[in-house]
Amino acid sequence: MPLFLVNARDKAGSSDLRLANRQSHLQWASEYSHQIAMAGPVLSDDGETMIGSTFVIEFDTLDEARAWAADDPYAKAGLFDRTEIIPFLWLIGEGPKNG
Repeated sequence: MPLFLVNARDKAGSSDLRLANRQSHLQWASEYSHQIAMAGPVLSDDGETMIGSTFVIEFDTLDEARAWAADDPYAKAGLFDRTEIIPFLWLIGEGPKNG
């Protein structure tokens, strides 16, 4: 199954919105744990403040990955300033290998 990289960056000054929706986001993501190769928050330069989310996830098509990302409680709450969803080929590291 193809992999897709989902990079989402929060709107500036939206830490409270992120925290208010974090539990819903984590629960939603856990429902897809069988498809998630890697996921976690993106941190600011201080190494502590969450400023976005990144996933490597398996779907059959780019359209399915886009629909999945749009269903994220963070996305529905308007947290993200921008989201990039692109095909991804995992070649190095302990993750799944394609190709």
